[in-house]
Amino acid sequence: MADTEWEAKVKGLLKAELKRRNVSYAQLAEKLSAIGVVDSEPNIRNKLSRGKFTAVFLIQCLEAVGASSLRLQD
Repeated sequence: MADTEWEAKVKGLLKAELKRRNVSYAQLAEKLSAIGVVDSEPNIRNKLSRGKFTAVFLIQCLEAVGASSLRLQD
């Protein structure tokens, strides 16, 4: 799989988790702030649209929305 395909997969996983939990980008920014991670809504939107972000950011987002596990496939 090419890097762009992996990026699309990771982006899709995070976006799906946010959708499952009905969390908007603005709400995600607030939830991240509550755990000490400062990031703006536009910056979050850009990261997710590009699909390029660190594993640390992914875990921070999952932690912020209360995810205890992540499904890699449906």
